[in-house]
Amino acid sequence: MSDVTSRMLSLLASLQTGRSFGGGELASRLGVSPRTLRRDIDRLREYGYPVETRPGPGGHYRLTAGTVMPPLMLEDDEAIAILLGLAALAAAGRADEGSVDEAATRAYGKVEQYLPKRLRHRIARVRSSLETSEVHAPSTSTGDLGELADAIADRQVVAFDYVRKDGAASSRRVEPYRQVLHLQRWFLLGWDLDRGDWRVFRTDRLSGLRLTTTRFEPRPAPPAVDYLIEGIGKHRQPVAFTIEEHPGPVAEAFRHDTVELSALDDGRTRVALRLDSWEWPLVTLAFLDADFTIEAPDAFREGFRRFAERLHAAAV
Repeated sequence: MSDVTSRMLSLLASLQTGRSFGGGELASRLGVSPRTLRRDIDRLREYGYPVETRPGPGGHYRLTAGTVMPPLMLEDDEAIAILLGLAALAAAGRADEGSVDEAATRAYGKVEQYLPKRLRHRIARVRSSLETSEVHAPSTSTGDLGELADAIADRQVVAFDYVRKDGAASSRRVEPYRQVLHLQRWFLLGWDLDRGDWRVFRTDRLSGLRLTTTRFEPRPAPPAVDYLIEGIGKHRQPVAFTIEEHPGPVAEAFRHDTVELSALDDGRTRVALRLDSWEWPLVTLAFLDADFTIEAPDAFREGFRRFAERLHAAAV
């Protein structure tokens, strides 16, 4: 944090106590000169904070009481990042009532009024310049994410009904440890008390979430993201492609996949990933328009070979 930002936060914290401060006392608190204090007060007013000044003997600075929430004290790039983050969240999902994406959509239209006046014109322009494509992702309840966060912080066992990908339903009791956002999906890492092991749950597939009164002592937990990715790929087959292309275009082509990229000599790139079907990478490889070799299980190689024959026959 810059010295100016730190000083402004300290000044605001002092004024928000509701007290009136003499100029000398406030300057001494902040370790600045009276001239610097006056500039900082002017800067607070530019941000939209109503600072009352009484000059002369017995004069003071005081933050005027009011019912309107003071503006957020943000730098230009921070305000733009917040707006872009809300836009990205709003685009990911179906905007179901109570979902993260629906809440982000509402917040996107409100955040401007809490920003400093000097930023509102820029933010309005950024907003009017933005369009986002819809991302096909399941909506997740903000209420569930909030309750899970409480349970993780308070070490409370949670109970919920869960539906797996294959449609099988079950009731679970879990010690929650981490929430993970991965590829536009929200997950919960927790210790399943009935199975006696770590499990990862898709948050959009749970319902009837309940915080129990049972507390738990924390266990040594695995890294949540690594455990999730390992679990997703557990039943998949390892496949690798050596592609006659530089890593940059290859990384862009596989940006929606969990892959390991290795730069090889002569501008080639090795891509390692795990697949449950040989068909998945075909479109990506076609768009790369580069020669490649395959390292894959025999069943996958046979699938690639048969498809190559079908393409050849169709092009004759």
